[in-house]
This record gives sequence, structure tokens and C-alpha cells, in this order.
Amino acid sequence: MVGYDPEAKCVSSAEAAAAGSASGLVTRVLVSPLDVLKIRFQLQIEQLSSRNPTAKYHGILQAVQCIFREEGLTAFWKGHVPAQFLSIGFGAVQFMAFESLTELVHNVTSFNARDSSVHLVCGGLAACTATVAVQPVDTLRTRFAAQGEPKIYPNLRHAVVTMYQTEGPQTFYRGLTPTLVAIFPYAGLQFFFYNILQKFSKWVIPAEAKNGANVKNLVCGSCAGVISKSLTYPLDVVKKRLQVGGFEHARAAFGQVRTYGGLLDCMRQIMREEGPAGFFKGLSPSLLKAASSTGLIFFWYELFCGLLCAVRSPESTKRKEG
Repeated sequence: MVGYDPEAKCVSSAEAAAAGSASGLVTRVLVSPLDVLKIRFQLQIEQLSSRNPTAKYHGILQAVQCIFREEGLTAFWKGHVPAQFLSIGFGAVQFMAFESLTELVHNVTSFNARDSSVHLVCGGLAACTATVAVQPVDTLRTRFAAQGEPKIYPNLRHAVVTMYQTEGPQTFYRGLTPTLVAIFPYAGLQFFFYNILQKFSKWVIPAEAKNGANVKNLVCGSCAGVISKSLTYPLDVVKKRLQVGGFEHARAAFGQVRTYGGLLDCMRQIMREEGPAGFFKGLSPSLLKAASSTGLIFFWYELFCGLLCAVRSPESTKRKEG
């Protein structure tokens, strides 16, 4: 199971980082189209409805057809290079920090490292650490995914140089505040519910039934992702709106654009112009992405950890499966 287990210690911090980065890499390739859809929906000012003639995107199927027709198949992997850097870096730092934090809790406090509450706090802190480390890459990924045709940034190097020269270094940390505010509960709840669901599945499924362990990890991770995303989604919308600040000219082809003065101003404008539903734009593809990405992240992480344990010490007791 994810997290430090004194009874089945096997994965070191370096191995956790390796497994986390590998799981992030594989997962990103598979869920990138859903991420592009989610970002496009989040950034659209107009209501996501076919009844609104000014709205570019009305729903998932229509948006897929529209993007494919206007920009081609590769558009669903726009920003994929910075997104991969993001996933690899985030996965490495997050899981390394999580394993280290749960081990620290076990060694210096009276709390049980396997408790769901410990996973809630440690998961949130680990994600915040990873977020600060990769926030510039996340901003780049959002810019690439958000731009239409013709492209403002033809490649990663051009984007970095242009943003630095025209907007300053602080632009790479746009949206950091709402990101940290959102990521702590989101990631914490992911680990919290994953831990609870693993325990529940362990109770429901006999201990001898090991064949379905990987499928169980996938299902538990998917459910945890959907629950945590639903509870924290509005802050993700605010983050995306702030990250494309200063990038309004590239958004003209997609409809109306807005300039926000910060976190509170962004929330006020969304509420005033778009209503409460504005905070949940793109929720459908986001939930699909959360289910698939979170499930796959935990699935691949557990799988890679098991492989690393087997390679390093094939004769020793393998990592305890959740």
C-alpha cells in the first residue's frame, strides 16, 4: 500500500521518486486529451451550452470534433512536453515526500503511519512541496494547451524566453496561491480516500485473493480521484484563469477574455458574470481525467514499486499490497 509501512518496508525515498516519476510519465500520455478539454472549458467565459450561439465549446463530444477539425489530432497533446516535465517532476517529488513524511510521522510521533488522517495531512503537504517545485512548468503547460492557431509560442524555449522578457519571472508563478490552497485538500483527500478504500477492499476481498490487486489499486485510485476533484474543483478553475493572465491576445479566437487582479477579484468576476456554475466549467472532462489519472497514478506507482522491490531484493518480503 502507498505510504510507509513498518511491517513491510521495501521502497527507499529514491525508489519512491523513480516510481512516482515513471507513473506520472505513463499516465500523462494517456490522459492528455482530457486535460486539454478541461483547460479549454475552464477558460471559456461563455456558458458551455449549445443554446449559447457565442460559445465555442458546448460539450465534450462537440469540443472534441471542433478541436480535431480546426487543429488536428496533435492538438489533444498540445503542451505535452512541459506537461511531461510537470508529471515526471510532480510524481517524483510528491511520492518521495509522502513516503518520507509518513515514515517521519511513524518515527517521531505516536500516530500510526497507516492511519487515514496521517495520509490526509502528509498527502497534502507532499503535494504542496511538489507544486512549488513544478509550478513554472504547470504555467507553461497551461499556456500551450490554451493557445489556438496561429500559435503564439512555437516551442518551449520560445515560450520561456518570451514570458520572461515580456512579463518577468513572477509570471511563472501565476496562480500559485489558489494552486496551493486547492492542492492541499485535493491531494490530501486523494491519499485519504485511497487509504480508506484500500482498507475497505481488504475487508471485502479475502486476503488470499491476490490476483486482482492491480485492478483493485486502479479502482480505488479512480474513486479517490473523483471524490477529491469534486470537492475542490472551483479553485482549479480560478487557478487556470489566473495562469493565462497577460496571455489574453492568444485567447481571442476562443471568445471573450478577462483580466483578473488576483484570487479574490477572479472569484468575484466569475460569480458576477457567470454565476456559481462558472466555478464548475469543465467538470465533466475533469472528473473523467481525475478518475483515469488518479487511478492510473496509483496503479502504476504500486506496480513500479513492486518491480523495484523484486529487482533489488528478490528473496526478501515483497512490498505489502493494499
